Amino acid sequence: MSQLTPAEIQAAVESALAEDYRGSDLTGAAVLDPGQECRAQVIARDKGVVCGIGLAEEVFRQLPGSVRVVAELQDGASLEPGSVVLRLSGAAAAILAGERTALNFLQHLSGIASLTARYVELARPFGVVILDTRKTVPGLRRLEKYATRTGGARNHRMGLFDAILIKDNHVELAGGLAAAVSRATRRHPAREVEVEVRSQAELEVALELQVGRVLLDNFTPSEVSLAIARVGGRAEVEVSGGVDLENVAAYAAARPDYISVGRLTHSASALDLALKVVA
Repeated sequence: MSQLTPAEIQAAVESALAEDYRGSDLTGAAVLDPGQECRAQVIARDKGVVCGIGLAEEVFRQLPGSVRVVAELQDGASLEPGSVVLRLSGAAAAILAGERTALNFLQHLSGIASLTARYVELARPFGVVILDTRKTVPGLRRLEKYATRTGGARNHRMGLFDAILIKDNHVELAGGLAAAVSRATRRHPAREVEVEVRSQAELEVALELQVGRVLLDNFTPSEVSLAIARVGGRAEVEVSGGVDLENVAAYAAARPDYISVGRLTHSASALDLALKVVA
């Protein structure tokens, strides 16, 4: 997946401001003087990887009132407590109106990028690629998958429309794994077929069907090692299910090609960032 496009950034910010701002900040209008200006900084309170700079900048471009935004870091940069991410100056009303929306983007996406970077670091010594999944917040997939790439992962399929992955319910409805794979290859002969397998027996069937990639679902690290030996290079191997920071290195040591981790997007904690007015 490439960088977020300007149109995607603009649309995401428009949607976010429509939720929170709607053309009015009652508190700002009640408290601030007309034309009042200020300076502010977005500061990290924790270690991590920053992501979402372009979205935060766009927030202040879309709000009424002139705000100058200077990015001290770019997406993918490492953060330490006290790191300054953005410096803002200009209309106080606009800065305060955009504070929460800008931080929401930065905290959420930086949290995903930071968690992803930890998985990537643990898998790197074994040459294993970390993948994200479709377990994303509806409406935020492009942003969240951009954040996993910022953290060093590779994107799995963007959606149902761009790859074939046969899972247990497909097998059940098709009348068996062989029938499901046969239909998929007949209807889409140019597409690689990936098959989720839940046992060594299902793996044998998938290999006989000459699929391009097998997904070992909820295998233990030792079971992954046995499966990879059985595959013998005849298909790519992806591991998924039950992978966390405590065991990802053990899975990576078995040397699959990929490890896909839903936690990158569905369980990442927001990174602690704050916007503070400079006296």
